[in-house]
Amino acid sequence: MKKILLSILLVCAPALMMAERADFHVIPMPQSIQTDDSQVFTLQTGMGIAYDASDPEVARNVQFLRQWVEELTGVKLQLTPDDQKAPIRFVLGFPTDKKAKKVKKGQKPAELTEQQQEAYILTVDQSGLTIAARKPVGFFRAVQTIRKALPIKAVSSIELPFTTITDEPRFVYRGAMLDCARHYFSPDVIKQYLDMLALHGCNQLHWHLTEDQGWRFEVKALPELAKKGSVREKTVLGRNTGVYDGLPYGGYYTQAECRELVNYAAERYINIIPEIDLPGHMMGALHVFPNLGCTGGPYPVWPIWGVSRDVLCPGNPETLKFLKTVVGELCDVFPSKFIHIGGDECPKDRWKECPKCQAKIKELGLKEDGKHSLTDQLQTWVNHEMEQFLSERGRDMIGWDEVLEGGLTEGGIVMSWRGSQGGIEAAKQHHRVIMTPTSHCYIDYYQLKDAGAQPLGIGGYLPVSKVYSFEPQQPEALSEEEQKYILGAQVNLWTEYVAYPEHVFYMLLPRLDAISEVQWTQPAQKNYDNFRERLNHMFKLYDKLGIAYCHKVE
Repeated sequence: MKKILLSILLVCAPALMMAERADFHVIPMPQSIQTDDSQVFTLQTGMGIAYDASDPEVARNVQFLRQWVEELTGVKLQLTPDDQKAPIRFVLGFPTDKKAKKVKKGQKPAELTEQQQEAYILTVDQSGLTIAARKPVGFFRAVQTIRKALPIKAVSSIELPFTTITDEPRFVYRGAMLDCARHYFSPDVIKQYLDMLALHGCNQLHWHLTEDQGWRFEVKALPELAKKGSVREKTVLGRNTGVYDGLPYGGYYTQAECRELVNYAAERYINIIPEIDLPGHMMGALHVFPNLGCTGGPYPVWPIWGVSRDVLCPGNPETLKFLKTVVGELCDVFPSKFIHIGGDECPKDRWKECPKCQAKIKELGLKEDGKHSLTDQLQTWVNHEMEQFLSERGRDMIGWDEVLEGGLTEGGIVMSWRGSQGGIEAAKQHHRVIMTPTSHCYIDYYQLKDAGAQPLGIGGYLPVSKVYSFEPQQPEALSEEEQKYILGAQVNLWTEYVAYPEHVFYMLLPRLDAISEVQWTQPAQKNYDNFRERLNHMFKLYDKLGIAYCHKVE
């Protein structure tokens, strides 16, 4: 009898699954969304997808749609590229572009902005689901919107309300930084991090690879650099308590692993910006090459947190040779137009006492100018040397806002972290700017008032609500023309106290949701109360994906 009842339940199980409705009000909120909830198109297993199979980039995005729909709902779509009557269609090109006025003879057609290249139009009507995009990246953005709109349960079918979404990002630069120098995270964890960025419409991963506490990038010409510079003999417990764990800690990324991650990111339309922080934060390198320091060492890979007074010696001609070797190989591995050289928190105590540095100051003819010390100007010289080196390779240099102090050449980009003022000053000087102030973007800070209810952090308090309130373009301080130099914003996750993958994602989410709406959505479309409601669905998605996150929101 029990066997008969079980058989009946198994046979009837599919019928017990109900149709569930999708909701296109996702995070980040699209720029324009019009929905008629009174009419629906029902998406069911077996329905076909029409697309240009000759374009592998388009085909990859179709596969993403098929994969994610099945993972979240169990509905299995079919690949039917030649079926012009298929209910799901990927169409390259906007109907509105085709109707645009023809360019006059002798005139060049207007080039698409980067945001326009990422645009898409998503339409649901009686004929089915149509995704139109100017470039394949637009398909990817649309597919992510569909993914986040889906019900997160096994269903018999999916009801899509009649909808028209016209969407493109607000900012060209939408990023997040991950520090893998204080703590090393495997390539698989980096892929998960990239997946989360892609889910939220981000297009830049700023990858922090070197520190006083460890060197994580393989340099073929200097094989000992990563092998030895990546390993610290012990790590301090807590906030520099003077008590150590006594355990060697290391790990670095081979160039092959870096290239694999570059390709993985590119398939998700994310650019990886590597950072080699110079000339400070270099104890990992000085441990291997003590001759590059002012005192000659010995230098341990630092087992404590903070900023070491020992930095590279710019008076030593071998220093620039070392830096250009390292950054040259970095450019070979990472195709990014942007390369980050750090430039922050470089104590100059050693330079003031170093005969080589003082000789270099005289050689360069540096003079007191009332604004910048001689040693400040010496760092500016290092920055300019590296900026020129990168420019010759077709790359643009990014530096933390300290690089602004001695003056930047036209191609330099300022990453403003000590508040927004550095970014404001840079924009006024017509330098490109990425806003990432500690006040709104440092997600190594606690996100709940009750510090004891969270894993150990560096301190500070940055709730989701404050991240959401951030305005990168600062209209009260910048003219409309100056605001154009603000490329966008990013959040930064430093990892002195973040040692495990679960902690990484706990710190990232849901603050990434908040910054994604800052980065993508026009201010007029933003509404925090509505955002909080939409966040509940994202939590269900994180649960389904098995991703850790902070369940409480302040």
